Amino acid sequence: MNTETSQALAGAREFSVRLPSTPRGARLARHAAVRQLRAWGRPSDAVELVVAELVSNAVRHGHVPGRGFRLVLRVSGRGVLRIEVSDTRGECLPRSPGPVEPDAESGRGLLLVAALADRWGTESGPEPRKTVWAEMGPPGGTG
Repeated sequence: MNTETSQALAGAREFSVRLPSTPRGARLARHAAVRQLRAWGRPSDAVELVVAELVSNAVRHGHVPGRGFRLVLRVSGRGVLRIEVSDTRGECLPRSPGPVEPDAESGRGLLLVAALADRWGTESGPEPRKTVWAEMGPPGGTG
């Protein structure tokens, strides 16, 4: 892992890590997210699935040789968790989830993200970066 930060400011918390755009990097991102969520005392099952899908997409569709991806977890003062995964393939935006053939081997990841997260979307820039994000409300509450 290249960099890691964790901070608490005015009720908000943030964790950030930059990892290689490889299957190992995706696995490390999932483990780091679970570890951080436990440290914050926040349930991690659904979050782990969302992180897994977003980092897997960054590795699969956002890979540029020699460049990694960044995972950011941010909890607002209201308890809303924002998951951000940034990569350097800004021209390769995710498609909105839609129907998937029953025998298809892929294409369900963003359906899962949409089902588990309260909101999700993408942000572009600065070039060549894009960020795919998802927000999940506080445990047991509404965001």
